[in-house]
Amino acid sequence: MRVLAIESSCDESAAAVLDAQAGLMAHELYSQVELHRTYGGVVPELASRDHVRRLLPLIESALAHAATAPAALDGVAYTAGPGLIGALLTGAALATSLAYAWKIPAIGVHHLEGHLLAPLLESEPPPFPHVALLVSGGHTQLIEVAAIGRYRLLGETRDDAAGEAFDKTAKLLGLPYPGGPQLAELARQGTPGAFTFPRPMLDRPGLEFSFSGLKTAVLHAVRSAELTAQRRADIARAVEEAITGTLTAKALRALEYTGLATLVVSGGVGANRALRAQLSAAAQAHGARVYYPRIEFCTDNAAMIAVAGLARLAAGQRAGLAIEARAQWPLAALAQLAA
Repeated sequence: MRVLAIESSCDESAAAVLDAQAGLMAHELYSQVELHRTYGGVVPELASRDHVRRLLPLIESALAHAATAPAALDGVAYTAGPGLIGALLTGAALATSLAYAWKIPAIGVHHLEGHLLAPLLESEPPPFPHVALLVSGGHTQLIEVAAIGRYRLLGETRDDAAGEAFDKTAKLLGLPYPGGPQLAELARQGTPGAFTFPRPMLDRPGLEFSFSGLKTAVLHAVRSAELTAQRRADIARAVEEAITGTLTAKALRALEYTGLATLVVSGGVGANRALRAQLSAAAQAHGARVYYPRIEFCTDNAAMIAVAGLARLAAGQRAGLAIEARAQWPLAALAQLAA
């Protein structure tokens, strides 16, 4: 089985071709970072318009690189949600139209399921069952993954996601969009121990997160004295330490709770090098192993959508002719696949 996948949930336009036997044959991506940088964040209307311009050329390029004609495809997968509704609709409309024209089925994919399955693209994929730490700009969740399509939410953030906390505190430090990677780079110049910011909810049982108080603590640190270059770096380092320390502690707690010894980290924040180093060392000390997707598959991409779409098409799921897109779509509402 071979599928074409389309991703357009936010500010990346992407297309990929995945074959059940040959593996990933092509993946193309266009980032809108420069388009939105002037505004300090994603402008939904601009994102939607740019998807309209970029998606079809990316699809043509992916099919050409995969040496695949439409007649060789068995389905089209697209991100149906969650995400920016206008951006989602551009991808959903295009995917549904192509599937109809090519007389093949389409399938709407849950964006978070794509992130959960991204590590399966690696040469050494993680075994099932495992615990997944899904950390991105919009989500911070711990999920027990029994198999593809069988997920149990263990805990999530009560307010800001980890990626959102990175971006908001980066903005307080005057860093340009996108703030998370900029803050991580600045943190490398910071002095260890110069600041200590709160790690909420570590002093109580459970697997939930909260990062809203971190922004307040950073705001006080920024306003309390002159913001020199070194002070900015010290604050950035403390912010990164607070977030990565919290994520690591809760991930280990989830492994203990489930009795599992395999952790998968996915989502855009999973590209953070400090988080990867801390998680790997902590997991090894506890007799567990951590799996990551390669950096290019941590952020939004169509290859991960292809993995989820291929699995659901193979299980017999199909989308109708209606164009489906959901700005909000809890993972718990996703139809589970049979064991």
